[in-house]
Amino acid sequence: MAKRKYVIDTSVYLTEHQSINDFGIHDIIVPLKVLEEIDNHKKRQDAVGANARGIIRTLDTLRERGNLHKGVRLAKGRGIVSVKGYETGHVPPDLNPEQADHIIIATALTEKANNPNRKVIVVTRDINMRVICDSLGLLCEDYNPTQLVSSPDRIYSGFTEVLVDDHLVDSFYNKEPVYLDEKRYKKLYPNQFVMLISEANEKKTALSKYINSNTKLQEVVQYKNNSVWGVRSRNKEQLFALNLLMDPNIPIVSLVGKAGSGKTLLATAAGLQQVMEQDNEPMYKRLIISRPIQPLGNDIGFLPGTMQEKMAPWLMPIQDNLQFLMGDDKSTLEMYVDKGIIEIEALTYIRGRSISNAFIIIDEAQNLTTHEIKTIITRVGEGTKIVFTGDIDQIDNVYVDATTNGLTYTIEKIKDYDVAGHITLQRGERSKVATLGANIL
Repeated sequence: MAKRKYVIDTSVYLTEHQSINDFGIHDIIVPLKVLEEIDNHKKRQDAVGANARGIIRTLDTLRERGNLHKGVRLAKGRGIVSVKGYETGHVPPDLNPEQADHIIIATALTEKANNPNRKVIVVTRDINMRVICDSLGLLCEDYNPTQLVSSPDRIYSGFTEVLVDDHLVDSFYNKEPVYLDEKRYKKLYPNQFVMLISEANEKKTALSKYINSNTKLQEVVQYKNNSVWGVRSRNKEQLFALNLLMDPNIPIVSLVGKAGSGKTLLATAAGLQQVMEQDNEPMYKRLIISRPIQPLGNDIGFLPGTMQEKMAPWLMPIQDNLQFLMGDDKSTLEMYVDKGIIEIEALTYIRGRSISNAFIIIDEAQNLTTHEIKTIITRVGEGTKIVFTGDIDQIDNVYVDATTNGLTYTIEKIKDYDVAGHITLQRGERSKVATLGANIL
């Protein structure tokens, strides 16, 4: 394989600073402008800032081993890393030298002109930048180390339909053991919900939960009549979600659905039920609900007041759900919060914690990166259940998309393990207006 030259955009390093190690034997060009952009992000107290600081440290280590302008080998058997600028003679008149992206592209054009026998490829997460590169005859690629599915409609849904012999449906209803052989039926995953459909009569069906080929199909607990903290399932996906949420043997649950599908409400109701249970010993000692601080649209700037007062606008959706489930009893909710039974906090402060015997809900998880998701999951201690909820159609984080965000990545990575369960909620149940807006706007 001929060695290539990869010109890496700032967006790549801010997504994953270890990306510099992902190009094998090929050489890497770091444009000077990229260093300037990274420097502007290094003080941020989030994953972007952590990645900025990480790549700076890596480049500083390389600098100590040699001259970055001439190039320093990343490691034995790896490519050479160089920091380069651009030559004005190789810049098309349409490029604006005042724009960072154009300067980075100009650096790539300079490398291409000076190395006619080498493939020069720009790697960027920026779609518009890839379009510009293509229009200038530059090879360009996206950087998707966390992309496990090609499109949103291929994300694991947690539910499938299987055609079976007619007698198997009867056997299941008669509470006889029914097994699904993976060799005969399509690939199934632990804790996946399966609708058995009779081959003789497609209207003859049964809902079940698959564990593995050596374990009989499980019955789906009905929550249409039996409520969870006053909440009843309105469709089969909500029913599946409650089954996952109320199962102590499934410590990791993910719920994905459009706005108004009930994912956060169901998770909160299940958390309250298992923390506040009166008849038996509570399953968990406290309910922790958190969400990333990611604004919709423009930020409103600095906020006055204490930390709690600053966080209030971001955590208001959580407060709304809790207050609704408490029967609009604000004083009771405040009492539980004061006692530490219910914790409502921003994700900013979860690093370094070890959380045991708790029911954790991470709302709006589609805005998290894979690094942030990993940080959160590694905080989970003994006796803790963690639930991720999100809508991949409502991503406000510019560094991730529907197929590369931390929630999607987690769903695809852990679907093979029996400690995890997932369901995609298909229908909106908040109101007719909310459902209409989610479907057609």
